[in-house]
Amino acid sequence: MKFKKIVCAIMIAVIALFCVGCSEADRVNHNISKQANYFETERRITVYNARTDKIILEAEGLMSISNNSDNELVCTIKTGPNTYKKNYIYLNAYTMYVVEDITGTMTDPYHYKMYFHTEVLPDVEVKP
Repeated sequence: MKFKKIVCAIMIAVIALFCVGCSEADRVNHNISKQANYFETERRITVYNARTDKIILEAEGLMSISNNSDNELVCTIKTGPNTYKKNYIYLNAYTMYVVEDITGTMTDPYHYKMYFHTEVLPDVEVKP
């Protein structure tokens, strides 16, 4: 019984340490990030060409996002109850990205979309 009281006191002290100095926004941001890493939040990534202001890529779904040392976004996407896909988005000096939380519009928990925005060059007639 005494052991349980000691463990309980330690747990309360640890919880108090985490709460001291943390604002509500800090706790909410931590919880949202944690939910996304457990594939509970639907997100949309939009990658832009910063020189032309054109959208290069959009992806949406239940995803966890991180950066690696190769200047890439690593997107792990849940596509089924136990099915996942891993995609890499290379970033350079001419690209930028935005990640949106779109949970409020989630209809299918395992849908996955990826759009590449490319433009075909117009036909050019060359005359000698």
